Amino acid sequence: MFSFRPVKISSSVRRATIEWVAIVFALVGLRCGAAPPSGAEPVVATPAPPNSTPVTFAFDSLDERSVTSAAMRGKPTVITFVTTDSLAAQAQVDFLVVMAKKDAGAVNYVIVAIGSQDTRELVELYRQALHVSFFVAMADGATLAGGGAFGDVRGVPVTVILNREGRPIWRADGRVAQSAELRAVFAKLERLGRAQLDSPPIL
Repeated sequence: MFSFRPVKISSSVRRATIEWVAIVFALVGLRCGAAPPSGAEPVVATPAPPNSTPVTFAFDSLDERSVTSAAMRGKPTVITFVTTDSLAAQAQVDFLVVMAKKDAGAVNYVIVAIGSQDTRELVELYRQALHVSFFVAMADGATLAGGGAFGDVRGVPVTVILNREGRPIWRADGRVAQSAELRAVFAKLERLGRAQLDSPPIL
C-alpha cells in the first residue's frame, strides 16, 4: 500500500508523516466498513471455560522485547489483536495506551497485528502514530489462519486477559472493551490473591 525510499528526513517531517498515516488508517477503516452494522447483535465479553489452561505462544516482536507466554508470566496480561485498517481496533489501542501509562508496568499490555510480514513497516508506523510504548508483535501463521493459541481472533478487535499464570480468564470479541471492564477484571484478580490464581474464571 505504501512504498518507502531509504532517504534521510528531518524529525519534523517524520512527525508530520506519522500523523498523516494515522489519518489514512482512519479513512481506510471507514471505507472498509470496520464499524459493525447498526443492526448487528452486540458481542459481549465472556469468561474463559473453567478448564482453561495456560496458553503457549511466541509472537514476532517489533523490537528486542520478547512477546512469548514465558515472558508474560508473573503479571496480568492484556493481549489485543488488531488490524491497521480497523477503527474499532484503533479505539481499543487508544484505551490501552492510557491504561498502560497509569499501570507503570504492573500489567503486561500487548498488541498483536494480524497481517503478513510485508505489513511490518506499516505496523511500525501504526505503533508510532498511536504512541504505543508497550509490546507490539506480528501474528504467527497459525493465528493468521484463524487458529493458534487463542483460536480465531480475526474479528478484530479481540482482547484477551491472562492471569499471572498465563490462563485466559476473560475475552471480548469484535468490539472495544472499555477501560472500566478491564480494570474490574484486574480488581478481582487482586482480591483473589496469588494463592487463588488457579481457581475457575472470575467472571
